[in-house]
Amino acid sequence: MKFLRRLFKIGQAEVHHAIDNMEDPIKMTEQGIRDMKDDLDKALEALAQVKAMSIRAKKEVSEYGEKAEDYNGKAMLILKKAQKGGIEPDEADRLATEALVKKEEAIGQQNQAMADKEKFDQNVLQMEANVQTIKQNISKWENELKILRSRVKVADATKSLNKQMAKIDSNGTIALLERMKEKVHQEEALAEAYGEIASASKSIDDEINRAVDVKKAKATTELEKLKEQMGIDNNTD
Repeated sequence: MKFLRRLFKIGQAEVHHAIDNMEDPIKMTEQGIRDMKDDLDKALEALAQVKAMSIRAKKEVSEYGEKAEDYNGKAMLILKKAQKGGIEPDEADRLATEALVKKEEAIGQQNQAMADKEKFDQNVLQMEANVQTIKQNISKWENELKILRSRVKVADATKSLNKQMAKIDSNGTIALLERMKEKVHQEEALAEAYGEIASASKSIDDEINRAVDVKKAKATTELEKLKEQMGIDNNTD
């Protein structure tokens, strides 16, 4: 049983391998249509040949019928000639008999030609039906081929799109975009922090400058007081 199960698995693998290595279905369908068209050409050629034989058999029916009538007429003429003394009765009987034999042969050939014609006509009907079936199959599969080509295009487009989507997930593109988004947030936060630091530094400088201006103003006031005590005119160079 283990051997049979293993053999079955091997068979399954071979079947799947064969399916995977199948030819392009469009090419196979196109080849099938070409084969059917070849069959149609052969069927039309055979149909033409059988029709020709039917036409020939019909002509033979007419020809053998005319020949039978001709031999019958000749036998009558021979007998009439014998009645008039133009030929010996025994010779007339012999020749008339031979003419009637030829007549029967012609009738037999006519019957055979009629039988052949009936057979050929039946063959023609059967072959015409086969030709019509092949034409219908060609038309059907040409339409199927159009549909198949459209389905293959849709399938290829869908497969390509799904493949791209699969690559997006497998390559971690979405995760990469999320990381980039987080990086932008970090950069924005860092820029805001530098802005706050710059603003803080500017405020300190403003305070220092104001403090310096206050000291300068105080020193100027003390200088003016000293000049006033000394009697120096501030407007004097």
